[in-house]
Amino acid sequence: MTTLSILDLVRVRENGTPRLALDHARDLAAHAENWGYERFWVAEHHNMQGVASAATSVVIGHIAAGTKHIRVGAGGIMLPNHAPMVIAEQFGTLAHLFPGRIDLGLGRAPGTDQTTAYALRRSFNNADNFPQDVLELQAYLAPATDGRRIQAVPATGTEVPLWILGSSTFGAQLAAELGLPFGFASHFAPDMLMSALDIYRARFKPSAQLAKPHAMVGVNVIAAETDGEATYLATTQQMSFTNIFRGARGLSQPPIADIESYWSPMEKAQAMRMLQLSIIGSPETVKQGLDWLIRETKADELMIVSDVYDHDLRLRSFRLIAEAMGVSPTVAVAAD
Repeated sequence: MTTLSILDLVRVRENGTPRLALDHARDLAAHAENWGYERFWVAEHHNMQGVASAATSVVIGHIAAGTKHIRVGAGGIMLPNHAPMVIAEQFGTLAHLFPGRIDLGLGRAPGTDQTTAYALRRSFNNADNFPQDVLELQAYLAPATDGRRIQAVPATGTEVPLWILGSSTFGAQLAAELGLPFGFASHFAPDMLMSALDIYRARFKPSAQLAKPHAMVGVNVIAAETDGEATYLATTQQMSFTNIFRGARGLSQPPIADIESYWSPMEKAQAMRMLQLSIIGSPETVKQGLDWLIRETKADELMIVSDVYDHDLRLRSFRLIAEAMGVSPTVAVAAD
């Protein structure tokens, strides 16, 4: 059975605050572990007024502290923005605080616009060093060896599981070469999904972390009682994508009745291309859509985004998704 997990955007909504967004993320994770979701990830984004997860490792600590069993991690850390040793220190610390529950997904994009990327990393050449940086980070997390002069304390020996994330075939090739699990960002860049998965599986080399390929597929899913209600709720995400094209990365907006009055034909075409794999509807519609996606991709895991404005309705969306797919809580959660 394909595992279900959650990518939370930690969206700051109109009339809300970053603190409320952070607490909503923690509350969602607490519910998600009781609904049977495998992991709960947040991503590194910068200079975006409507996203509160820029300090990703801090947010992960906040969420992990409010949950008991669910794996919590980064989906992902944009490694070229950071020295590998610093990320090792941060996630090694998290691994000691929350043993056996921390994941570290890695990407090579800046997670922002070019001007902000320069403020973060100073050199755009950092992205070219991504494979070497992944290996350096992996070494910091590995057990100590004789002669190693530099240790990322307290990361040494924690062996936090690494994932390679991407929206092209580059990440697929790297994940295959290093024998790491691979997550494809088809929730916003679906065009190369199948090519990337084929390359990853064909070229995969077993490693100490992973014996066989493990492919995760990102997908936008919004579930409601009816198809019509879900379509209405989905306008929040559609407006967010439209605003990105306009250079207005603002707060999450409440849904509207007529999305056609909000975007131009060109904006609609751009947004719908990025959102083409979205599954929106009643539990029956969602199950049909997810069953199709699993058959097509043979995904080992789905990383679900459900960008719903109202927190209670977002909770309902994730609950309905889990119920539609027959997901059950783990034994540990059920017995708690």
